[in-house]
Amino acid sequence: MDNRQLAKAFKALSHPNRLQIYQEIIQRRALSSQALAGCALTDFINALNVGAPTVSHHIKELVNAELISVERQGKFVTCYLNEATYRNLQQFFQEQV
Repeated sequence: MDNRQLAKAFKALSHPNRLQIYQEIIQRRALSSQALAGCALTDFINALNVGAPTVSHHIKELVNAELISVERQGKFVTCYLNEATYRNLQQFFQEQV
């Protein structure tokens, strides 16, 4: 992962709501026995106590930073962790020690 990609990821995670969304997706994945555990958009609306347009904006920023991916089924949106970016971020922090 180059510095430009890292900066883009860090910028996306610099907003508290986006950081919380990302952390929730990571936690959901860790607690699930399924390899591809996802979170519904409505989970974030309820957890953050903000409107759907605001959550959608934050999701879009996380997708643009390649931190997550989304799957649409009709009007339902499920968010998934981008495993490659997650591993790259882990590696980045491990190398900083």
